[in-house]
Amino acid sequence: MKHKRLLIIGIISLATTTMNAQNKDHLDPKKPIEERISLLLKQMTLEEKVGQMNQYNGFWEVTGPSPKGGDAEVKYEHLRKGWVGSMLSVRGVKNVKAVQKIAVEESRLGIPLIIGFDVIHGYKTLSPIPLAEAASWDLEAIKKSAQVAADEASAAGINWTFGPMMDVARDARWGRVMEGSGEDPYLGSKIAVARVKGFQGETTADLAKVNTLASCAKHFAAYGFAEAGRDYNTVDISTSTLYNVVLPPFKAAKEAGVRTYMNSFNILNGIPATGNSFLQRTILKGDWKFDGFIVTDWASIREMKSHGFAKDAADASAKAVLAGADMDMESHYYVAELVKLVQSGQVKEALIDDAVRRILRVKFELGLFDNPYKYCDEVREQQVIGSKANNEAVLDMAKKSIVLLKNEKSLLPLKKSGQKIVLIGALASDKTSPLGSWRIASDDETAISVLEGMQAYKGNTLTYEKGAALTVGKTTFIDELVFNTTDKSGFEAAQNAAKNADVVVMVLGEHGFQSGEARSRTNLDLPGVQQELLEAVYKVNPNIVLVLNNGRPLALPWASEHVPAIVEAWQLGTQTGAAVAQVLYGDYNPSGKLPMSFPRNVGQCPIYYNNYNTGRPINAEKNVFWSHYSDVEKTPLYPFGFGLSYTTFDYKNLKVTPTASVKGGVVQVTVEVSNIGAYDGKEVVQLYIHDEVASLARPVLELKGFELVALKKGETKTISFQLTDKELGFYDNEGRYLVEAGTFKVRVGGSSDKGLEGRFELGF
Repeated sequence: MKHKRLLIIGIISLATTTMNAQNKDHLDPKKPIEERISLLLKQMTLEEKVGQMNQYNGFWEVTGPSPKGGDAEVKYEHLRKGWVGSMLSVRGVKNVKAVQKIAVEESRLGIPLIIGFDVIHGYKTLSPIPLAEAASWDLEAIKKSAQVAADEASAAGINWTFGPMMDVARDARWGRVMEGSGEDPYLGSKIAVARVKGFQGETTADLAKVNTLASCAKHFAAYGFAEAGRDYNTVDISTSTLYNVVLPPFKAAKEAGVRTYMNSFNILNGIPATGNSFLQRTILKGDWKFDGFIVTDWASIREMKSHGFAKDAADASAKAVLAGADMDMESHYYVAELVKLVQSGQVKEALIDDAVRRILRVKFELGLFDNPYKYCDEVREQQVIGSKANNEAVLDMAKKSIVLLKNEKSLLPLKKSGQKIVLIGALASDKTSPLGSWRIASDDETAISVLEGMQAYKGNTLTYEKGAALTVGKTTFIDELVFNTTDKSGFEAAQNAAKNADVVVMVLGEHGFQSGEARSRTNLDLPGVQQELLEAVYKVNPNIVLVLNNGRPLALPWASEHVPAIVEAWQLGTQTGAAVAQVLYGDYNPSGKLPMSFPRNVGQCPIYYNNYNTGRPINAEKNVFWSHYSDVEKTPLYPFGFGLSYTTFDYKNLKVTPTASVKGGVVQVTVEVSNIGAYDGKEVVQLYIHDEVASLARPVLELKGFELVALKKGETKTISFQLTDKELGFYDNEGRYLVEAGTFKVRVGGSSDKGLEGRFELGF
């Protein structure tokens, strides 16, 4: 009996050895990726296939003992069985290596994990929040910022980021505007490409490099149009808005090679995006031929029950996979339900195979099968994260993101000597809030404060007064903030300090955790007692430079009317104070332009420049019956594309040639831009068009070109743009791209609200 048992063991061992030998065929790097995927798929059980579609959040101290009991033990066992395809929020080389080791060395097939993380505007060394970066209109700088983020995150073991977010957003009440590129689909598309290439490299082949990440275009689609700016809320938009405003950045990302998409929390046409086959199968995987994979947003399969779209876990899983959602982030539904759904015939295994092929494709492209531990180099982790080069890069990005909104009385730039300057505001000395939201891997107290930045300039007398606390109690990513609305005990000290100052610099705005996911607001003013502090200081000294730290457009009509100088400094990340100080003292001439309109008050929201005329755009009859407000102008406080400089730019000699063109032709637009001021500077030259008559009403203006040009004082340059069918057309309600004959208006200038104008005719 003993010999028979040994014989059986020997046969099993021989079979296992043979199977393992066959298993290694997919590891041959000389074979094409698609062949390697097919070889691996043939060896996978249905449970292992579904496992690749399952993503878990980090759930235990991975360098410690294995978990015992509860949900953590279940997840751990799934990891060992090969029933987990990805993990998120595991970071640091030791931790990533530990979970990867389990997947590769303890599961049957040893399929490596893809490790995801929210690398939104940096890992440890933080760039400005994405909305601030968009204000630079500097595509190369934005690309470099994403490269820095990829460099550090990949050094920490991460190989997939849940970014960039490319939701076009027109409503500043929505906190996640901080994570995107603003209100315009053209600018958003250009930035989407820059960020995708920054994270991933120029081509898919670059994914195999050790310092790149797979990127994720999110949120697909229309999440930025949540009603009333309330996060996770209903979306109800027209097909025209979907095709012409929402989708262009996502399509640009696909063309740039983005490897993953994340679907969104909202419904569209009554169907949750996670279960929306029109979005995922018809458009993305069908019309656009996207061959990467789609991951759900956090537990969004489960949330289809709350939407009233699915009755239970099985129903939600079936609807999600049929609609095209490939990977389940933390719903736990796919791993629990899909095998049974396939076995019962409700879901075809071919759909599972397609999803798994997509996931494996990205893993092969990342080089994880060739070296599962390629992102686990502790020496590189120490050398890269927080390096001098990375800090220099994010400082450069921070300076380029600052927007000068107002500069009267010649207060700016500050003199470097002989001035008595008083700095006021809790945010001025804050070293955490300027890091902004979505900074999970960064450490508190690591930003250079504005106070520290200004202290580096020794020629002036600098005095600091807090004035008032901004918040009360703890400030964390997961808790509602409590603002100081009563304690004004520091006002008197601030006023006394300000009385005899030559210039008062006040740093006011939002806390870094006041914008971002789930941070919707119905007031866009200065929270707490900040407005009262501003007015109190103004009474004793009106020579105020207001430096705004915020993650969204604010409505500040009083400040705009009274304060002589306003600097939009956003939340600029690690190098905040150094960037602000260099701009205030004139070592850097601000060149940023607003990527979102700033409203006069919250009642104007949503407000955006590329609106429609309506049937009554002006007060032609001199009565009340036209499209307007009775209590405030309908125009924004500061329009899209607006931003000043310490110098002055002049536009002249706009030329449009030919003035009559045909479909498929090229219209050349040129303009002369001169720096007629006293400083060298940069100007974002913007080109807008208006299709005056079309089969679908077109917006009053649409951005169709821009160029960031450096001009020395006294210098003139001729800037050229080309308008082709790509810029002159639009999508109809069936998603077909049309270029129609007609008259087009052209505007070129330094903002959406003014510029030189011309016209041309497009014929056939």
